[in-house]
Amino acid sequence: MKAQWPAWQPLNVRAPPSAEFSVDQSRHLMSFLTMLGPSPDWNVGLSAEDLCTKECGWVQKVVQDLIPWDAGTDSGVTYESPNKPIVTQDKIRPLTSLDHPQSPFYDPEGGAITPVARVIVERIARKTCIYSNWSPWSACSSATCEKGKRMRQRMLKAQLDLSVPCPHTQDFEPCMGPGCSDEDASTCMLSEWISWSPCSLTCGMGTRSRERYVKQFPDDGSVCTQPTQDTENCVVNEECSPSSCLVTEWGEWDVCSATCGLGMKRRERMVKMPPADGSICGAEVLEVEKCMMPECHTIPCMLTPWSDWSDCSVTCGKGSRTRQRMLKSSVELGECTEDLEQVEKCMLPECPIDCVMSDWTEWLECNKSCGKGHTIRTRMVKLEPQFGGDPCAETIQRKKCKIRKCNRGLANSDEKKRRKEQREKRRSKKGRTEVTSEHPGCKMRPWSSWTECTKLCGGGIQERLMTVKQRFKTAQLSSCKDRKEIRACNVHPC
Repeated sequence: MKAQWPAWQPLNVRAPPSAEFSVDQSRHLMSFLTMLGPSPDWNVGLSAEDLCTKECGWVQKVVQDLIPWDAGTDSGVTYESPNKPIVTQDKIRPLTSLDHPQSPFYDPEGGAITPVARVIVERIARKTCIYSNWSPWSACSSATCEKGKRMRQRMLKAQLDLSVPCPHTQDFEPCMGPGCSDEDASTCMLSEWISWSPCSLTCGMGTRSRERYVKQFPDDGSVCTQPTQDTENCVVNEECSPSSCLVTEWGEWDVCSATCGLGMKRRERMVKMPPADGSICGAEVLEVEKCMMPECHTIPCMLTPWSDWSDCSVTCGKGSRTRQRMLKSSVELGECTEDLEQVEKCMLPECPIDCVMSDWTEWLECNKSCGKGHTIRTRMVKLEPQFGGDPCAETIQRKKCKIRKCNRGLANSDEKKRRKEQREKRRSKKGRTEVTSEHPGCKMRPWSSWTECTKLCGGGIQERLMTVKQRFKTAQLSSCKDRKEIRACNVHPC
């Protein structure tokens, strides 16, 4: 049956979705499954419901309330939980009121879950006579313009109930010889009406029109007097006030659900604009009505069983598959209108999605002002890998850098002084609030604290500074200047 989607439609539906199916002595167990959407992997359905009675008859009616089941493929706990596929899938099981506190069915006392759907299975007909298709009409019994008869026939393929007769295997109709016609020479042949035009107004009373054309003018040269245009009043929305719900025009009726006998057809329209005051839209968005097809007394064709389904057209994700059957009945029994090929959607595991990363940033400044140091560059993770896609590569790269040689003599002297200062600091009982560090020709303030990371994730940077506190007269400008260090931070993926 046609899916009832989007999920909000049932609020205004007058009739639930339905479908017809046949059963026989070898196929009398009914199973069906339908998903709840949106949901992680919840569904309702029936499994192997026996439609036979103990007396070897058919049940007249089955009414079954349905509770939701968990398919065991996703670990979500609410209707709108994000996808969380389970690595080792569980068996299908009914949901309970104690599964999770955030579940919409949760009950701390462990009560029964309220049914979320109801299925009604009702017997509507019983086939007793199975016929072939009608054969083509025979030649007319009259070769002149005198009236005669022509005949067609069909075969009785099966009689399921011997107490019920199976008549009407021959059919006759009047006819005339070639070149003769009992139709009036003044007949005007018109086409079917073309679909109605859109309503001229979206609010209040408007008009719409339709047309047809002349397929054949009368042989006697007279004029067609039948109308080729038709106009009628139409109302899409009775009013357009802030509290009203604006809808589109009705779509075309769907094909009747039955190919013969009584069926149902439906048509839909959409909500263009809900009420501005926030109230619920009361307009109908679905109409269902009965439709009557030709009497179900024939089987159109003799066909082979369906072949196995072909492989899915894709190796991952959504695709389609087909199956075929062949015509067994002879051409003389009539044209076969049954489908010889069926196509349905198929779903394989999701296609792998590889990690997507941004471009590398420019290389940062060298972290040393002289001698050997290093510099870094970073990039971000724009899309995490999914469904087994290629993992993300590194988000930070480091390489060596060398600006110029440091003054080795002054540097050794500076190192000795720095060690001496540290020893004196440890001996001192009074802590100093400011620690200085000397460079050749100058005295430096201590390192500042590291700055905040420039990014919360995906690779950022931090800086800290050491500034000149005092520059001696003998200092060289190139060896006595502020210093800056840089390091990577928050390199974990976003």
